[in-house]
Amino acid sequence: MIRVRFAPSPTGDLHVGGARTALFNWLFARKNGGTFILRIEDTDGARNTEEASAGILKGLKWLGLDWDEGPEKGGDYGPYYQSQRKEIYDRYLAKLTADGRTYVEENGAVRFKFSRTAITVHDLVCGDVTFAPTEEPDMTLRRPDGSYIFHFVNVVDDIEMRMTHVFRGEDHLSNTWKHIDLFNAFGATPPTYAHIPLILNSDSSKMSKRDAGSAIESSYMNGGFLPDAVFNYLCLLGWTPRTEAEVLDRATLTSLFEPAEIHSSNARFDMQKCSWFNAQYLRALNPENLFAATRPFLDKAGLIITDEAMAAAAVYSVKEKVSLLTEIPDWVHYFFREDYPFEADVVTKLKAKPENPALLQAASTAFAALTEWTEASVHTAIEDAAKAAGVKPGALMPLLRFALSGQSRGPGVSTIAHLIGQASTLGRIERTLGL
Repeated sequence: MIRVRFAPSPTGDLHVGGARTALFNWLFARKNGGTFILRIEDTDGARNTEEASAGILKGLKWLGLDWDEGPEKGGDYGPYYQSQRKEIYDRYLAKLTADGRTYVEENGAVRFKFSRTAITVHDLVCGDVTFAPTEEPDMTLRRPDGSYIFHFVNVVDDIEMRMTHVFRGEDHLSNTWKHIDLFNAFGATPPTYAHIPLILNSDSSKMSKRDAGSAIESSYMNGGFLPDAVFNYLCLLGWTPRTEAEVLDRATLTSLFEPAEIHSSNARFDMQKCSWFNAQYLRALNPENLFAATRPFLDKAGLIITDEAMAAAAVYSVKEKVSLLTEIPDWVHYFFREDYPFEADVVTKLKAKPENPALLQAASTAFAALTEWTEASVHTAIEDAAKAAGVKPGALMPLLRFALSGQSRGPGVSTIAHLIGQASTLGRIERTLGL
C-alpha cells in the first residue's frame, strides 16, 4: 500500500514551494490508490505557531489537497503533530543507544554515530546519487535541552507511519544520506525518494516564503485566484505531462502524473503565466459559479447585491476582460449603484462635442418608448435613435456607455442597459445630461 506524506514546519502560512511539494505527493497517492498523510513538524517551539499550523491547513483545503490521515482526520499512526510524539522519539533513541549507535556529550547532547560508509540514494527524479563516506562530525539527535532535531524525528515518523514514497524539495537531497543512515541503523527500509526541482524567482534566486507571490493565502486566496487554476499552474512548475494542452483538470493531471517526467532542472515562477491560467478557468465558469467565486470580493468592495440573478449576469458579462476575481468589482460596480463616479476622460469626451446632449436625448426618447425591455429591443432602439439623428450607431454607443457606467470600458451597451433596467437607464441618461 502506497503511503506518502506532506510534512510542513508551521513557521508561516502555506507557500508556493510547500504547496507544490504537497501537490506532487497528493497526485502520486491519488493516481496509485495510496494514502496521503499530513504531518505537522512542530518540534521547534520557538518558531512554530498554532496560527501557522492553521494557515497551512487552510491553504491545503483551499487547493483541494484533502488528506486521508492527519490533523482533523486522525488515523492509525497518530498523533500527527510531532510535538505530541516525544514518547515515541524517546523509545527510538533508546533503541539506538542499546545498539551502541549514540553517545552523550558533556553538555548533554546526544549524537548519532555515522556508519562512515558510502550511501546511495535511489531517487525517482535524480536517479542514483551516491554519497562517499562522510567526514562530517557525528549528527546531533537530541539537543541539550531535550528537544529532538528534524533529521531524527523525520526518520522515526516515516518508519512509524509506514511511508513508502516521499516527494520533497531538491535542497533536501544533500541530507538524505543522513536519513538513510538512520533507517539502516533501525533496520528499516527507507521510503523511495523523489527530490523535485527548486522554484526560482524571475531573477533566478530561490523563491522563499518572504518573496512576492509566495504565500498561498495572501497572494492567491485573497488575490482573486481560483484554486483549480493555481493547482494546474503549480503542477507544471517542474513537470511537463505528456499532452499538448496546458489547461488540465485535476482528474487529467492525476492520470498523467509520472515521477520520471519531473524535471531535474529548477523551475522559474511566472506570476503572469499563473494569472493567464486563472483567466482561462474564470472564463470556463458558468454565471452562477463565477458569481459565487466573485461574491466575497464584491462584498469587500461595499457593493450591495439585491438581485443575485442580475448580479451573476453582470459579473458574467465581463469575464472575458479580467484575469483575477479582484478585478471584477471595478468592472461592474456601476451595476449596483446610482452614484457611480464618472472617469475624468469620460466627462471630457462627453463635453467635447456640442451635439452629444442631443444624441443622448434621442436615445432616451427611443428607450422610453419601449414596451418590452430586452437586450435585443434595447439594441434596436439604439439603432433607431442613431438613424433618426443622422449618425451611425457607433457614434452613439460610447456616449451611452459613458452615461450608463461612467466608464469607457465594459460589456456591450445593450447588455448594461438590459441588466440595470429601463427606469435606471433613463435616470442615468438624465443624470449625464445634467453634466
